[in-house]
Amino acid sequence: MGDPISRRELVARLRRLGFVGPYAGGSHEFMTRGSVRLILPNPHRPDISDALLHHVLRQAGVTRDEWEESR
Repeated sequence: MGDPISRRELVARLRRLGFVGPYAGGSHEFMTRGSVRLILPNPHRPDISDALLHHVLRQAGVTRDEWEESR
């Protein structure tokens, strides 16, 4: 982790980690993996900061090692 990433890259890497979606739902899209439902950040923001990425990955149950291997 370190540099901001695009939402598009976030979705692609989450798919490589077994998530499906994104699906429309309420005010935010979400992705699922098993029983985990992960709310995605707003698509109208240009990049996802390192802090927000850390928060999303913690909610997803994705470790730093898994994230780094998903490149």
